[in-house]
Amino acid sequence: MTRGADLVAKLGDRLAGLRGKLTLDAGMDKITWFRAGGEADALYQPQDEEDLAAFLRAIPEEIPVTVVGIGSNLLVRDGGIRGFVVRLSAKGFGQAEVVSPTQIRAGAAISDKRLAAAALEAGIGGFHFYHGIPGGLGGALRMNAGANGVETRERVVEVRALDRQGNLHVLSNEDMGYSYRSSTAPAGLIFTSALLEGYPEEREAIRAAMDAVQHHRETVQPIREKTGGSTFKNPPGTSAWKEIDKAGCRGLMIGGAQMSPMHCNFMINMGTATGYDLEFLGETVRARVLESSGIRLHWEIRRIGEFRPGHTVDPFLGQLL
Repeated sequence: MTRGADLVAKLGDRLAGLRGKLTLDAGMDKITWFRAGGEADALYQPQDEEDLAAFLRAIPEEIPVTVVGIGSNLLVRDGGIRGFVVRLSAKGFGQAEVVSPTQIRAGAAISDKRLAAAALEAGIGGFHFYHGIPGGLGGALRMNAGANGVETRERVVEVRALDRQGNLHVLSNEDMGYSYRSSTAPAGLIFTSALLEGYPEEREAIRAAMDAVQHHRETVQPIREKTGGSTFKNPPGTSAWKEIDKAGCRGLMIGGAQMSPMHCNFMINMGTATGYDLEFLGETVRARVLESSGIRLHWEIRRIGEFRPGHTVDPFLGQLL
């Protein structure tokens, strides 16, 4: 019996009546942009917020539940993920509704690019920066995603979320506790939608701003590669890519993983990289930057799951290189 089949068998009829899609032994390499990583015991895609609440109530507390977005900023380790992975579907959580001349209510599974397009169509300014972020709104809410001098916290009015017991919470902007590329919202909350606010702006001006964002991305970022976006957060007073470059890590390769020669704060799967290759490369870069400049880079990419036996990667490789 596989891990997934064993997990579901132990739950008996607890999952009866749920309306979402359940996949056992789900290959996470199929849904992460890195195209690497092991299997989840089970993947559940709820049909809507009510179905997600019923699922959470049905799963005993001792069984882990891990939430993922569209997989753009995610590195899954080769040993896979125990318990359930929840991935919000675009059908149930990917809509955008204009609720006032300046406000949009959007589902957490909507892509940032689609959100920018919805704001353009409605003539609502302040969302152009999402056109250049390769992710979804749920991740943007969690990590305060930003680009081109604008951050998610500038747009958030309130966020709907469910806790591990399936209870609904509505968080204000202040409740989210935003700071640079992070929030203090409880880690166990699953964001389902958000009310966002911009300002009236001519569509021509919004389109020009979005075109500028796209041109910048195409010019300086390896957007056509298997990558997870920016690997590390910018340290105070400098840029991560500058420190990586100074440490001699531009173009550095380990196994099938490489720090992009085009933008050296982007990791790339050259086609054969494992989760181990990617994480080992990242920790090698962290160690070399620490040795070079004394700066401790912090991961912006989320890393989840278990290491494959014999292929553990210690932070900074446990020592300086």
